[in-house]
Order: sequence, then structure tokens, then C-alpha cells
Amino acid sequence: MSTARNYLAREIYRSTFVVMIALLGLFSFFTLVDQLDAVNELFPVTSLLYLEMLALPTRLYELLPIGLLVGAILALAGLAQRNELVIFRVSGVSSAHLLRMLWVISIPVIILAVLLSEVITPASEVRYSEANLLMRGKVEGGRLASGYWFKEPRENGGYRIINVGELLASGEVANLTVYEFETGAVLTSLIQAPKGKFDDGGLIISDAVQNQLPPDAVDALSQASPPDAPLMQVSKLPEFRIATSLTPNRLVARILVPERMSLRSLIDYTQYMEENGLNVDRQRVAIWRKLAYPFTLIVMLSIAAPIAYMQTRRGGVAAKIFVGILIGTVFFMVNQLALNVGMLYQLDPVFTALFPNAVAFFLAIITVMNMERRLGPKEKRKKPSKEKRSR
Repeated sequence: MSTARNYLAREIYRSTFVVMIALLGLFSFFTLVDQLDAVNELFPVTSLLYLEMLALPTRLYELLPIGLLVGAILALAGLAQRNELVIFRVSGVSSAHLLRMLWVISIPVIILAVLLSEVITPASEVRYSEANLLMRGKVEGGRLASGYWFKEPRENGGYRIINVGELLASGEVANLTVYEFETGAVLTSLIQAPKGKFDDGGLIISDAVQNQLPPDAVDALSQASPPDAPLMQVSKLPEFRIATSLTPNRLVARILVPERMSLRSLIDYTQYMEENGLNVDRQRVAIWRKLAYPFTLIVMLSIAAPIAYMQTRRGGVAAKIFVGILIGTVFFMVNQLALNVGMLYQLDPVFTALFPNAVAFFLAIITVMNMERRLGPKEKRKKPSKEKRSR
């Protein structure tokens, strides 16, 4: 069985590799054509090619399920046309054995997907976001034109808003602005600093300028007469420490959209948002999308399995391959849409992530079992006639 599995794996990997190269080339070409209007003296073609190179890991991760489906269908169709799958069945490879072989074959692909999701894609997305801002002046992901914004509660009540204008390569932050509010959204302090760094549950800012407002500043401003004392006290602080739950990892995670974070960073950032009373629906959906992704790859190979029982003598091979690819593509689109619809209607993300996969998985298994049951008696009837001819 190991020989048959290795042979089948080589065929599927070879076809999937060719399909992925074609898909990546096609999507990259269309993106390049769409972005050619942005090319100018400040943004040459080389910069556009560099950005597209940084986007390749993300595109590979997104297209991998479709590429695996198409590659597996083409590989199994080729084996069926050469009658090699008939040899598999005659040698004792049942439908259950075939499905198990396909699931084992998916393990290296799942490892590649995890490596892309947890290491390569987040790193390339951070570089893409910063390069895109530097070369084109465009911001994407969690960055606004004014930088990155965070909200968290203060130790003595109220809340704090931190604005980070820029992330430095050294891990420090630049162009910091910290707004502190008392209960009732009353601004009490405004701190500005050119740079800062994180240190053990705190943010240490250097050369800061602090503007403090008294609690009765609003009442004083509402009066017609000028106040007796200045309403704002300005002080310069060579070094100032702010206790915060913000960390460098959470700051980097803010650059990315939830779907492109690593799972560990996404879970950590979701906990940070929950602690600060922020909406985490999109983050939860992204977590379950990532957890369901390996199962989606297994489902894609399971959908391709019925091609192994395709009757090539009756013709219509191209149509059957097209139908198989269409079914898998529709499932993938429905699976992605289900998570977004579930978020819209406040459905449990566990249900929306796993239910479409589970339905497609069991339908694929039932289809393979039925096709084997229909072909089984025919193959048994053919064996005696072959024995008579040999006699």
C-alpha cells in the first residue's frame, strides 16, 4: 500500500505544483495590469514588482485549497484514463483505503499551510504594509493615515487612548500621543513624545511633553469671564513610564487584518481587545477560519476522490473533470461566505466554520462509497470472461 500511496502522492503533488504556478502567475499578472496606472517616477515598475513579490505568500495561502482540488482532480483523472486506478482496485485498494491515502497525502500540504499561516505570511504582510506606505503613501490593514490607535482602561478609572505614529526597525515606536480620560470621557492629560519603547508591562517614553487639564476645566471654559489661573499645565518629562497591557507583539499584530495574523498573535490580540471592551467578532471568525483551514484541505481531496471511479470509456471526461472542479470551487466559496454571513447574523463561528466542511466531507465519502458499490458487481462480472478468454 505504501508504494501505491507514494505513487499517488507524486502524481497529486506534481499536478498541484503546476496548477499553483499557473494560478499564482494568472492572479499576479492581473494584479500587475490593474496596478500599472499607479506607475510613475516616484513609484517605478521595480517597486510594483517588489510589492507583488511580498504579496505572493498571502496569495499562495489563499489559493492553496483550490490549487489542491484542481491538482488532485487532474492527477486522478490522468490515472483513470491510463487505467492505473483499475489496477489499484484490483490489487485491493477499496474506497476507504483510497480516502485514507488521500488524507495522508494531505499532511505535507497542511504542514506547508501552517508554515505559511504562522510564519511566512505575517512577516511578508508586515513588510508589504510598510513598503506600500513608504513607496505609495497608501495604508492598508489596521493602519490609519495617522498611525495605529489603541484604547485601554487606566488603573485609577477612566481610559487611555494611545496613538503610535510609526514603528521603528529597532522595535521602538515614534511620534507617540497619549490621551487620558476620566469617567465620562473628560480629557485630563495629553502626552506627546518623539519616541518610546516597551519594557515589562509598560511603555517608557522619552522627551515627553505633558499637558494636564484640571477636572473643572469644562466648567471654567463655559463661563464668560477668564479664569484666575491657567487651565492647562505644561511640563517636560525627560522620561515617563505608562503602565499598559500593550506589547510589541500586539502592536505588530495591529498592522495586519485578522485573517493574515498568525494564530498565536490573533488569539493574544483578541484577548487584549476583550479586556478593553472592544468588539472581537471579526477576530473570532478569523480564529475559527484558521482552525478549519487544514480540514478544508482534507475536504478538497475528499471531493476529488470520486474522480477515481470515473468511467473513461463512456466519454465526457473533460465535462466530468469540469463538474468536479466546479463543485469544489462552489463549496470553497460557500465555505468562505458562510463565515461572513455568520458574523453578520451573529451565528456561532464554530458552527459556520465547521458545518459546511462537515457536510461536504460526508457527502464526498457517501459519493465514493456509492460509486464503488455500483462498479463492484461490474468488475466481478468481467473477471470470469477474461479467464475464459485466457483458456
